[in-house]
Amino acid sequence: MTNPNLTNGYAKPPFRIYVGYDPKEDVAYEVCRYSILKRSSIPVEIIPINQSELREKKHYWRERGKLESTEFSFTRFLTPFLAGYEGWAMFVDCDFLYLGDIKELFDLADEKYAVMCVQHDYTPKETTKMDGAVQTVYPRKNWSSMVLYNCGHRKNKILTPEVVNKETGAFLHRFQWLEDHEIGSVPFVWNFLVGHNRVVKGDPNTYPKAVHYTLGGPWFEAWKDCEFGDLWLSELQECKKVDQDNKKE
Repeated sequence: MTNPNLTNGYAKPPFRIYVGYDPKEDVAYEVCRYSILKRSSIPVEIIPINQSELREKKHYWRERGKLESTEFSFTRFLTPFLAGYEGWAMFVDCDFLYLGDIKELFDLADEKYAVMCVQHDYTPKETTKMDGAVQTVYPRKNWSSMVLYNCGHRKNKILTPEVVNKETGAFLHRFQWLEDHEIGSVPFVWNFLVGHNRVVKGDPNTYPKAVHYTLGGPWFEAWKDCEFGDLWLSELQECKKVDQDNKKE
């Protein structure tokens, strides 16, 4: 359902967005991509982080662990490396639906930080997620699911393929290569956890700009009726229609 005609007509260098890709969630990737491009008022380049391609290029070689629920559990931390350790880039899981203009998020980028993210205080009650994958609990859970990387920051140069392939999940997902003051905060609406975060009636500051179906999304049969699932399904239908229309041209 890739839509090659979704561009935004700018001459500026595009903002690079690396999206976690897993073959079993291909449709989630396509809808995430479509939702970003549809609403973006700045040029963006969306790049899937595809584990098989990274293995072919010898950038990734670690064996998959039992607790890795997706193929991008660790490959996400190659973002600064893939971006050439230059400028800003974003990583995001594929199970997101963007409802806001990505420019608003990029405008929050602050050079004093190495990374910026939503600093969730989140402990899931469920023991499984998505299609039966084990739900793990650890400090700073979900912080790494959507990250603005200051790729040129000296500390992020630590994230070489060698380090990403050998370091522990705790070291990477908890940002242990950084000091606390090097981690900037982003409003929770940019990583709105379905089933955890809440919209407060009458408070527009609580309405999601990016919905994160962290426990499972409507692309899984068991989660078709989840909160905000109707928005995702509507986006899917629109994405399919645009793709079909482009094929006719």
